[in-house]
Amino acid sequence: MQRVRYSKVISRFNCKGESTRVIIEFIINEGNASGCFAVLRRIKSIRRSVSLTVLQSLMVALVLPRLHYGSTLLAGLPKQLLDRLQFVQNAAARLVFAARRNDHITPLLHSLHWLRVAERITFRLTYRCLHGSAPEYLTSLLQCVSDTHTRQRLRSASSSDLMVPRTILSIIGERSFQSAAAFTWNALSRSVRSSTSLLQFRSRLKTELFARSYQQSY
Repeated sequence: MQRVRYSKVISRFNCKGESTRVIIEFIINEGNASGCFAVLRRIKSIRRSVSLTVLQSLMVALVLPRLHYGSTLLAGLPKQLLDRLQFVQNAAARLVFAARRNDHITPLLHSLHWLRVAERITFRLTYRCLHGSAPEYLTSLLQCVSDTHTRQRLRSASSSDLMVPRTILSIIGERSFQSAAAFTWNALSRSVRSSTSLLQFRSRLKTELFARSYQQSY
């Protein structure tokens, strides 16, 4: 079955030339969403036998990490594609609280203190690259404005901004790692960027993204 699925992707890749879109849709549909729903079905079968705390722990350990698969490729995706992953997270939250499908999802996510999918991608993309937990071939793509001789006199040179490279193709170019990571970093507040440790950075970053995600909901 798995070989058949891969062959379909490869044939679409060769015939239609939509390599980037095909790969991303495959990651979301096959690698992320379907895998998460398979786990959710297993958790649902034991839901009445475990406590709420254990149920939340199972979600955090077995479901949420699957939403991050290929997270670097997912940065900057259109909302219609990210909505598929958000649907998985919503289903996990409803399963935790035994909520109905038509119940409002925002209070449930807020209660669990889960970042929405878009914010989770931002969270991982930023701190991994700027704090030594990403491969060198990725971190080497990021350059501070202050390190660029022609821009040292600009105001942004003293604010720890990263260089956002110029791109020819607005859709594909802006979704490249070099552009997406720099744009994400520059959009953060100064208090987050001035963190002195990885632990402090993660705490402040999650707090800021959490507030940004739910500020219009209450």
